[in-house]
Formats: sequence, structure tokens, C-alpha cells
Amino acid sequence: MKDCENHARKQIGLTRRAFLWTLVAGTVGGASGTWLLRVLKTRKMHAESFIASLSNYHADISGTIRSGFRELGISPGEIKGKRVLLKPNLVETNAGAIHINTHPLVIRGAIEAFMAYGATEVLVGEGPGHCRDSLLLLEESGLTEVLAEDRIRFSDFNYDEVYSVTNAGGHSRLKELVFPETLQKMDWIVSMAKMKTHHWAGVTLSMKNLFGVMPGSYYGWPKNVLHWAGISETILDIYATLRPHLTIVDGIIGMEGDGPIMGTPHPAGVLVMGRNFPAVDSTCARIMGINPCKVNHLAAADGRLGTIREASIQQRGETIASVRTDFELVDKIPAHKGIRL
Repeated sequence: MKDCENHARKQIGLTRRAFLWTLVAGTVGGASGTWLLRVLKTRKMHAESFIASLSNYHADISGTIRSGFRELGISPGEIKGKRVLLKPNLVETNAGAIHINTHPLVIRGAIEAFMAYGATEVLVGEGPGHCRDSLLLLEESGLTEVLAEDRIRFSDFNYDEVYSVTNAGGHSRLKELVFPETLQKMDWIVSMAKMKTHHWAGVTLSMKNLFGVMPGSYYGWPKNVLHWAGISETILDIYATLRPHLTIVDGIIGMEGDGPIMGTPHPAGVLVMGRNFPAVDSTCARIMGINPCKVNHLAAADGRLGTIREASIQQRGETIASVRTDFELVDKIPAHKGIRL
């Protein structure tokens, strides 16, 4: 597996010998100077990811998530009295297709874990990008039953009142980003992504999952404005502006092939958690047999929004090597070409 630093150096055409000569000559500038500053900054960045091995959705998911809290240094004091938003990945209304949407039992496990840690309220919110009928999607995904039994409110971000803020990322041409007002009322924002390959982004994990907080009434279906502004660029902008607090990735059964909708089930048997989304997503990518340095939005996040370098991420729980299971990639999909580890 090639290190991200070597990949970055090759991207700008800077060999080791040339790099050393620029240091000796004192001429580090332009592209190579930017690269050097980024590498030096990234070396100071560290993050943690927690990997849990779970064979099925009837395991003790709540207990596993609470173990993740402890491994990541999340104390009850951080959660007590807080209002927590869980943002799952809800895409399509294919009943029984458990590889498409975040499984309702993973969402239930998170609800129970946050309530056990003293959260005042746990809310589930999503703005589906393909299906405009959120109630139908909740019903066919199986989430309605969980929300009703646990007495959890659901917020439809596609039709919420909105507020706008300056785009803190600056990667796309969008000057402002529009978010649902519900987000302003929450203390913790938790991305509950599904582990999937993606037709346009290579992978869809915790960062790409944040597309679902963007209101369809403003950005269209399937969030067309964001697609036109650049998928990788807006993934980075949304994360940099929103700054969510935690991610829990459902990889118990993921999706491989032509995701995020047309792919097939892949039982990876993992739950992956962490505070820094680039670090968690790069860990997930490696579990999937994908090089995060070759995924555009992850490579661009490195050194700016977090680290994707394996040496800078402390893995808690299982090791990547012990759970790695290569997801199928599709040669004819440009975003899948050359990203295999």
C-alpha cells in the first residue's frame, strides 16, 4: 500500500531528489511549497477510529456503540443534557434491501446508547435525495417501527425551514450553504452512514452522507445544485461548514459495485466510529480494500480537515487487517478506476 505522502509527491511531480534539492537551494515554493506545508501540518494531526466486529443486526449494537464511546474518550458528561441528531443514510424505498439504507437496528442502538449517556433528546433527521416521500421511505426501510416504539421524532430536512451561512470550505463556487433550521437546535450532529461504493464519489461514507442534511426544496433532487457545483468540492464544503461531532458507519452489511443504489450486498461485519470524519472514512476505505489517497474528496481533506494517513490514525478495537474485505469495484465507472489498495 502506497503512503499518502508518496502519492501527493507524485501528483505534483516532485521526486525525493528534487525535493531535497529545493530544500538545499531554499527555493521551496509554488506547488512544492504548498505540498511541504501540508505534509508538515498533517504530521501533527492525529485521530482515532474505533472498529467493532459485528456479524449481524441482532448483536448488542447499543453496547458496541457505548464501547466505542469509551474507546474514543466520549464521557457521559459530554452527552448529558444534550440534544442529539442522528442523520442516517436513507436513499430508496426498496423494501427488504438492507444494503441500501442505514439499518434501523443500528439507529436504535445509537438511540439507546445516547440516552444511556444522558442525552435530553435524540432526534432522527434526513433529507432523502431520490425519494420525495419521506414517510414512504421510513415505512419501507423499517425505521417507522423503531421510531414509534422508541418515541423518537423525525425531521424531514427536505421541507424544513432553512438558514444560510457562509461556506467555510471554499472548495466549490458556492458562497453560502443553506441548512435546515433543526440543525441550529441540536448540540450534537451524528452522521450514521452506510458503507458503500459510489458511482460518482468512489465511496459514500460519513462525509458524503452529509448531503442528506441539505434541503431538497432548495437544492433539488437528487441535490442537483450540489452535483453541478462539484460532488467532491461540496462534500468538503458541507463538512467544513457544519463540523459534525461523531460518525457511526454501518458496515455490518454494506453495498459494493454500482452504489449507492444499484449495487449488491456485501457483508463486511463491522461498525466504525470516530470524531474525525476523514480519518474514519479512510479507515472504512481501507477495510473495503480501497486506497483513500485515490478518492478525491478524502485526498483533498487530508491535512486540512483531518488526516487520512494510516500512521496518524490510532485504531481502537479491531485492526483493519483483521476485518478487511475487498468490495467489488466496476471497471467502467471512472470513480472506481485505480482506487484499489
